[in-house]
Amino acid sequence: SVNACQESLSASRPFKESTVRTLFQRLEQKGYVRHEADGRTYLYHAMKPRSNVAATAVKQIIDRFCGGSLEELLVGMVDNDLVDRKELRELARKISAKKQERGR
Repeated sequence: SVNACQESLSASRPFKESTVRTLFQRLEQKGYVRHEADGRTYLYHAMKPRSNVAATAVKQIIDRFCGGSLEELLVGMVDNDLVDRKELRELARKISAKKQERGR
């Protein structure tokens, strides 16, 4: 609900109830959430899993800041010490496993 969200955010970012309500309305218009009525209260639910939303957000970042180049994003992350060699090896292993899985 709007109230539950507002209370959760209040410690780090105090928002007016109307601001949170407007945010939920905009998220619903964009298809990120839906609501169901519980009396006079709207209960909001995510329309897509968090991982799907995260992937879409990353794609927008790649398109906007890296000219659509995933390589540019990853190289920038390595150059700025956001990803280390161990993480890169693990990512390469997971990518390889997914490719083999899809190839079957």
